[in-house]
Amino acid sequence: MTHLPRPRSSLSSLEAILGALVEIPAALLVVAEVVILFAGVVARYGLHRPLVWSDELASILFLWLAMLGSAVAFRRSEHMRMTALVTGAGPAARAFLDLIATCSALAFLLMIVWPSYEYAYEESYITTPALQIANSFRAAALPVGISIMAVFALLRLARFGNPRTVLLALGTVVAIIGVFWLAQPLLRTLGNLNLIIFFVGVVGLCVFAGVPIAFAFGLAIFGYMALTTHTPLIVLVGRMDEGMSHLILLAVPLFVFLGLLIEMTGMAKAMVAFLASLLGHVRGGLHYVLLGAMYLVSGISGSKAADMAAVAPVLFPEMKARGAKPGDLVALLAATGAQTETIPPSLVLITIGSVTGVSISALFTGGLLPGVVLAITLSILVWWRYRGEDLSHVKRATSGEIFKAFVISLPALALPFVVRFAVVEGIATATEVSTIGIVYALLAGILIYRQFNWSRLMPMLVDTACLSGAILLIIGTATGMAWGLTQSGFSRALAAAMTGLPGGGASFIAVSIVAFVILGSVLEGIPAIVLFGPLLFPIARLVGVHEVHYAMVVILAMGIGLFAPPFGVGYYAACAIGRVDPAEGIRPILGYMLALLAGLIIVAIFPWISIGFL
Repeated sequence: MTHLPRPRSSLSSLEAILGALVEIPAALLVVAEVVILFAGVVARYGLHRPLVWSDELASILFLWLAMLGSAVAFRRSEHMRMTALVTGAGPAARAFLDLIATCSALAFLLMIVWPSYEYAYEESYITTPALQIANSFRAAALPVGISIMAVFALLRLARFGNPRTVLLALGTVVAIIGVFWLAQPLLRTLGNLNLIIFFVGVVGLCVFAGVPIAFAFGLAIFGYMALTTHTPLIVLVGRMDEGMSHLILLAVPLFVFLGLLIEMTGMAKAMVAFLASLLGHVRGGLHYVLLGAMYLVSGISGSKAADMAAVAPVLFPEMKARGAKPGDLVALLAATGAQTETIPPSLVLITIGSVTGVSISALFTGGLLPGVVLAITLSILVWWRYRGEDLSHVKRATSGEIFKAFVISLPALALPFVVRFAVVEGIATATEVSTIGIVYALLAGILIYRQFNWSRLMPMLVDTACLSGAILLIIGTATGMAWGLTQSGFSRALAAAMTGLPGGGASFIAVSIVAFVILGSVLEGIPAIVLFGPLLFPIARLVGVHEVHYAMVVILAMGIGLFAPPFGVGYYAACAIGRVDPAEGIRPILGYMLALLAGLIIVAIFPWISIGFL
């Protein structure tokens, strides 16, 4: 057995120590946010004595949570990236592309760290209204988080076995940046052609090379601003801070944590067991259960990955025992992921509300029915595919067993209604309602289901910070990029082109569907919304399309792109959760994607489905 050289093992232990020093505060920040916001709800609604400082303190801690979470995600290599081309390469090419991705991220971090320090220093002149402390306490999270990520990037490069490959990757990235730097005089003369060079060329090259999406956006907007404009780079950091600091987005980590909680406490399992007792004996029954369970669980958690991870492990073993092919199972799981994108409290709905100003309550109301329409179109296909299923070995549940399963699942089934009631009745905001859900799930897990594994709590909190940091860093860099697009006059040109389309609102929706299927496939859902939401929603209003109806159409189109192979990140997440080779699901998913597209066209043609209950 060969021993690793000592320097490498000491680097690994140094990275592990640094990792723990970042993970523990990040996990504690998630707990602090839950406590502060829940205390705010109780004080305002229960005691009628609002805590004037609660939102401000939550906002200060939130930026720290976002940046430390981003650092955790960086260390774990969990920042969202498109791996379709990278995984298809040979082992040597894949290792080199992974190094290119790390070097590219490091380049962005080293270039932005000084402007972020300057920004934090400038913020020291601002005093917060309620707590009366310098705003630099909040803004300092940016340079600290960026520096920690840069250290993790350097450690990753130092730990790589072959120094020659590392130097080659570093040299490649430095050479590309050098070429752009030398081309600065030429770039300044090109005007809006730079938008294509940076926002299509640089972003496309980085995304397809496997650079995490957040850093691909960051490099593009940094290059655009530094090389083609005279705007100080501190402005870019300000836009990133603005994008990440919307208090609405605090719902992201809290709903992610709630999704993990319902799986751990057995609430998801209870819901699935009830649906299985109702439908398990019909042909294709467990496939309908998967559709229904994803719909219900999506009404609690906002994260698609958390939803799929809660439902799949409970259902897949029994479905395989009944003869379902693994490829068909992940295909349907991915399709339900796309189908349930509009169901509140979906993170995409929260993001749309944050970047476009559309009422979150209206989005939460409008999102329920489109999910049902797509469930129906998927169910028709399931019925067709499984109409000849052999059920001779399946025992039908008695009415007593169904009633027992219903009683056991009742506290879990009530949770989506508790969440929705609290938002619609004004008891809590969309951000605060997640804390009500978390407290409810904690009490149900401890007192009713008696299934609460305390040893899993810390890893769950770290996972929450990690996924949230990855999402929020994308929102930050995408906000910077959206600002760059707006300043360049692109949004005005886009508005003029879109409003001039023959056919008015109908052709605008058709073009949007095609655009968002492609964007969802290449960019992931949330960055596509942050980039194009502020540009397209005002145009929707101009051509007479209701903004809630438009939101549902673009979310579903984006969901289809996100879960469609070969590029959709969501499809590979479904395969990872179901532990199935992605190649097995490609054929069966085509039918499900067509069923989803049929449902989307119905939702697009009949606005009432989205806005009938507003």
